[in-house]
Amino acid sequence: MRAFAPTLLRLLAVGLLILPVACRRAAPSSDAASGSSTPRKILQLGNGTEPQDLDPHVVTGVTEHNIITALLEGLVTHHPSGTGVAPGVATRWETSPDRLTWTFHLRPDARWSNGDPVTAHDFLRSFQRILTPSLAADYAYKLHHIVGAEAFNKGDLTDFAQTGFSAPDDHTLVLRLRQPVPYLLDALKHYSWFPVHLPTIERHGRADQKGNRWTRPENFVGNGPFILREWLPNQRITVERSPTYRGETTALLDGVVFHAIDNLDAEERLFRAGGLHATYALPPHRVETYRRDQPEVLRIDPYYGVYFYRLNTTRPPLDDVRVRRALSLAIDREAIAQRILRAGQEPAYHYTPALAGFTPETKLAAPDLPEARRLLAEAGFPEGRGLRRLEIHYNTLDTHKSVAEAIQQMWKTGLGIDVVLRNEEWKVYLDTVNRLAYDISRAGWIADYPDPHGFLDLWLSGGGNNRTGYANPDYDRLFATALDAPDEPARMAVYRQLDAMLTRDQPVIPLYFYKRVYLLSPKVLHWVPNILDTRGWQYIDLNTASGEMKFQD
Repeated sequence: MRAFAPTLLRLLAVGLLILPVACRRAAPSSDAASGSSTPRKILQLGNGTEPQDLDPHVVTGVTEHNIITALLEGLVTHHPSGTGVAPGVATRWETSPDRLTWTFHLRPDARWSNGDPVTAHDFLRSFQRILTPSLAADYAYKLHHIVGAEAFNKGDLTDFAQTGFSAPDDHTLVLRLRQPVPYLLDALKHYSWFPVHLPTIERHGRADQKGNRWTRPENFVGNGPFILREWLPNQRITVERSPTYRGETTALLDGVVFHAIDNLDAEERLFRAGGLHATYALPPHRVETYRRDQPEVLRIDPYYGVYFYRLNTTRPPLDDVRVRRALSLAIDREAIAQRILRAGQEPAYHYTPALAGFTPETKLAAPDLPEARRLLAEAGFPEGRGLRRLEIHYNTLDTHKSVAEAIQQMWKTGLGIDVVLRNEEWKVYLDTVNRLAYDISRAGWIADYPDPHGFLDLWLSGGGNNRTGYANPDYDRLFATALDAPDEPARMAVYRQLDAMLTRDQPVIPLYFYKRVYLLSPKVLHWVPNILDTRGWQYIDLNTASGEMKFQD
């Protein structure tokens, strides 16, 4: 999910503010020991929209993930290879023969940026915080694998000591699972499992309060490879190498600047001017130009995610599955992928991407206007007559607008349905979706770990990231059996059935499977592509000796 809000004055302001900062950060600094001058290594990144917050227990977006993983670290972290895990705060771990009890041994030298030790009790208090019902954390369900966590999160259990989280001492953390979780270590890389410094949070408000000002630069205390130095809203967030992060893996960069640029064309121009080392994305109409003229900076990587439309199943006429199916059948996904996106995105005829051992059992039909019209007439809206005007809601980004306009036209010409478009900036957009104050809303889901479980747990009744009103007790019951399956083929068979239910019930309309399309400077070292597009920022480096990039006009 991303948000962009282009206005001419704002783009000029962003350009004027960012370029001088890029120059100032890259200026040589004196090396007292050698008497020489060396350029500081400051990575300049386009990061999409302004983040909702930097509180790992509150946010849900990829934009926020990029920054939070620079500032905080969990039990495990990203492996330099791009896949698997490496030790984080935990140096080692072991599991019981039944794989239900995991014991993590924390490094004794782990420190918060204020010098306090990072202990197992920090993790316990952090887990209790995200699961506290009054915080209403959308990602709290990620911890429900632990004994008693779901009951505590729902308020059915009030004594956190009765859950499966425990700390025998300051440097030992024990997790007791309800059932084996084959992807647990990968899941622990997600920020929902990260510790936070509770004394700092409580100094600036209640621990269960969203919008707590502990995330401001003057207040932030983290334990990651970088510390928060600057946050200029709608412009940039600057992080600098932490002096308290564990020494053997000290960050190679002096800092990272995450730029909030809400126009892809402006971002691409800034990259060409040398103001960015990597863009957040690339305007689709520029893909062929870079393929032809500058292929060495163009990246089109596999990306484990799906772009889809949420349908508000609590609002008529979208509470009728026949209407939902008709809308889906009237969409030409091939045309969207080929004419709008242009970078090899795959049209989505099922919801869960066919990766990580999963293959779909059932697929949506290709565009079928006669069947779509039949379903609409059966629902009481022949040729669209009597159907109220629907609204497509999306967060501000040119690509989202282009896709919405194409679907608006398809539904008008194919079904006789009038549709209006509404765009909102990221924070407002999230509030609208959370309140179910929409008809049809653009969405995207990028995996939090490389397993289909993380796509299918969204659609549980009342799920934190469901946001469609969809509730199917049969779906909930079947999902609950997945991790109890006797082997991997049986587990994947459950996921195929769940995906087929979504195909049948259509609370969402899948449109295409993502590609990660962006620009990356050859100056950036150790940037490893992977299907989640996640990385440890402590491994990234810059070649400050190479010359400026040359671009053709």
